[in-house]
Amino acid sequence: MEWVNETWVREFVFLGFSALMVFLLLYLFTLGTNAIIMSTIVLDRALHTPMYFFLSVLSCSETSYTFVIMPKMLVDLLAQKKTISFLGCAIQMFTFLFLGCSHSFLLAAMGYGRYVAICNPLRYTVLMGHRVCLGLVAAACACGFTVAQIITSLVFHLPFHSSNQLHHFFCDISPVLKLASHHSRLSQLVIFMLGVLVLVIPLLFILVSYVRIISAILKIPSSVGRYKAFSTCASHLIVVTVHYGCASFIYLRPKSNYSSSQDTLISVSYTILTPLFNPMIYSLRNKEFKSALQRTMSKTWFPLS
Repeated sequence: MEWVNETWVREFVFLGFSALMVFLLLYLFTLGTNAIIMSTIVLDRALHTPMYFFLSVLSCSETSYTFVIMPKMLVDLLAQKKTISFLGCAIQMFTFLFLGCSHSFLLAAMGYGRYVAICNPLRYTVLMGHRVCLGLVAAACACGFTVAQIITSLVFHLPFHSSNQLHHFFCDISPVLKLASHHSRLSQLVIFMLGVLVLVIPLLFILVSYVRIISAILKIPSSVGRYKAFSTCASHLIVVTVHYGCASFIYLRPKSNYSSSQDTLISVSYTILTPLFNPMIYSLRNKEFKSALQRTMSKTWFPLS
């Protein structure tokens, strides 16, 4: 429904997707694979290392932010009227931004871990101790929480008097801003600068880390050693490229280039497809992880053998 100009919008109507039940299968597969990764890392002591600690946190993060979007989306696929309340939209945006921003900082922390492992291997256990890893995750979450709180407050303090038809499948920043009656330039500038902080700064940090990593790898005399060192970084680079590439396309471009159909397609890639493929890229193709998975399954299913 649309409210007249003098009335506050009390709910939003999603228009951004069609009834594709394949999303249910994708969601269940994402939950299953991430649950396997987290449980295997927790149960197998051989995986109690900084790299796999970050992988388990990454899997938890991805599972959480798909949970913010997918259940509501699946309900809407079966509903005749696809609506969300004004407060519900604000909560969904805050939670998604909190998890997404934390995800960006977490990828930067993982890049630092790869840098220490290759460039300072003798000091790895000191520089990436348990307290340091917990501190990096806590810092990533604190930064994500702060950014999400500021952006959500700025967006939902704007007046919404006219249309409530949201051309998207969840409450993202750009489609919700498009429905606001007017914007202040200050709020737009603050949102853009926070986007730069969340996306550009961690990405630059990762790029600098990988310049030094590649330089160190090229100095390894053995070709087998070089391949092994690079293979440990390849999965992280793939996920970094997909995450920062898609997110930058959505959040770091001029408002004049806004396209509802393009944004919906790109958003599907980083909110649904990326969490689906990340477990396969990071863990399920990793020999060390597959060995740990086999040990865990044998202990679980055949405890007396």
